[in-house]
Amino acid sequence: MAPLQRTRTRRLAYATAALTAGLVASAALASGPGYAVGAGVGDPPAPTPTAPSAVVAPVAPAGPLTPAATATTAPTATPSKAAGGPAFGAYLDYGPRGVARIAELSRWLGGADLRVAHTYLPGDRWSNIEGLPGFLDTWADWRADEDDRLFVLNVPMLERNEENVSDAEVRFQLRRGAAGDFDHHFRRLAERLVDLEAPDTVIVLGWEMNGMTYTHRCGPDPEAWKKYWKRIVTTMRAVPGQKFRFDFAPNRGRDAIPWTQCYPGDDTVDIIGMDSYDQPRGQSFDEAVSEPYGLQAHVDFAKAHGKPISYPEWGLFRNGDNPTYMRRMLAWMDEHKPLYNTLTDYCPHGVWQCRDNPKASEIYRAALFGRTDTTPLPKPTDPAPKPTAPTPVPKPTPLNPPNCSPLELGDWVEYWLGGKLCLRFDWWSRHR
Repeated sequence: MAPLQRTRTRRLAYATAALTAGLVASAALASGPGYAVGAGVGDPPAPTPTAPSAVVAPVAPAGPLTPAATATTAPTATPSKAAGGPAFGAYLDYGPRGVARIAELSRWLGGADLRVAHTYLPGDRWSNIEGLPGFLDTWADWRADEDDRLFVLNVPMLERNEENVSDAEVRFQLRRGAAGDFDHHFRRLAERLVDLEAPDTVIVLGWEMNGMTYTHRCGPDPEAWKKYWKRIVTTMRAVPGQKFRFDFAPNRGRDAIPWTQCYPGDDTVDIIGMDSYDQPRGQSFDEAVSEPYGLQAHVDFAKAHGKPISYPEWGLFRNGDNPTYMRRMLAWMDEHKPLYNTLTDYCPHGVWQCRDNPKASEIYRAALFGRTDTTPLPKPTDPAPKPTAPTPVPKPTPLNPPNCSPLELGDWVEYWLGGKLCLRFDWWSRHR
């Protein structure tokens, strides 16, 4: 799942304020990207993640909003970057605060090396899918600070991506895309990423295409969808200086259509990902592994195609605070070594910015506490730092209403205003 799929509450608000000289200022908030999908409850007791992931046991941390207790056991070893330890991170917020919280989450995890930053482009209109000026800058700066970091960017394939567009319209738009009508949007996005010195961004293109939520879904016309995917990848790869990797990331399970029917081919896919949340209700982790098009099928398919795997979205969901799911999923990733994974960290999925899952939070923090490249794992003795103004629902980047020119007032002012202000230049037309 992801943007708004079955768990998201769309928050769309427009506020207006009068300015001097009769100018009208409008603030607009876009819908967030949304994120959600998954598996597991009722599992038999399972061992903690096996080597190389050492586990330390902090006492009942309650997420970032309450102090974490100290640990009783010291870990022994941790995977290193040199040895190919999987890169991990979390989705923490939609915009610049998501970048700032990476360091806060790292402190909560005892200085663990979070090497992955993850966000989403809004899919409401083409101008946002191209990457609005200013939106990607902070993420690109974070990526450039360390050579081994990954910036993961979910990119919609069509505008109006969460507006319940009919199958007939989806089919028509997919065929337009396959014919090249939208190439220029993706060329522009690629150029912006290269200009921002983020040419090696991991592009999660058209995620969860096997579901029913998004306009970029595959089901209405799989052949057109695959041709369109190839067209986008070919267009973005043609931009000088690019080093993009393209991640094909369906929902776990069959969903609306088997995701294998949407696979566009090895020549335009670099990573085979999977979004895997703890759902449906009552499903055990073993069933999530063995179900058709489930976790084992994903690993086997990627191996057969010679591709690394990833988990761009994972977390808790239908089965509440499920420590068994958390333990088993962490162990699964340690065993199968994805190129990267990013936990969706807000309620109901998360463990740091969500106080609803203290048991799973304890498992997550114990397993990843202090995980760095070469240094031993320290004891989690410091209280967990609180994230600044945690938001349970992703915050969208403000969108400009038609005929509006945005005012750059700074992140702090825009945070308290709830969006950007812009000046309308057609205000007189409403008073004739």
